[in-house]
Amino acid sequence: MFTVEQIDIAHRKIKSGAEFPRYIQEIKEFGVTAFETWVSDSHTVYYGKDNFQTKSKPKYNELSIKDFCNRDQFEAYLRIHQKGETDYLTFCRHCAESGIEKWIVDLNKMTCIYYDKAGNEVLKEDIPTV
Repeated sequence: MFTVEQIDIAHRKIKSGAEFPRYIQEIKEFGVTAFETWVSDSHTVYYGKDNFQTKSKPKYNELSIKDFCNRDQFEAYLRIHQKGETDYLTFCRHCAESGIEKWIVDLNKMTCIYYDKAGNEVLKEDIPTV
């Protein structure tokens, strides 16, 4: 199975959201089937075959997530991140500011779903293939 260290190495290659699809392809090859990332500190649970899972440590000091989601603001921040105009930490700060608590990526369905603190689906995206 895969390790958090392998995933971290792949993640360090990513400089912006524009490179996200390549990262997804690389970790999919490791055997990652899904992952869930919490914006508050970017800890992530990675899932693989046969109920395998592993968890990363926090990547930064805890961010405060707004109680109410501003979907329009989040979508604007997401667009600039996907164009490569922001780095990962800036994107996470923007998520917190917009009320995004976490996202779940399904590598079989090639989707990324963003959720607010109440557990509501805010936005579902298809991940482009490389």
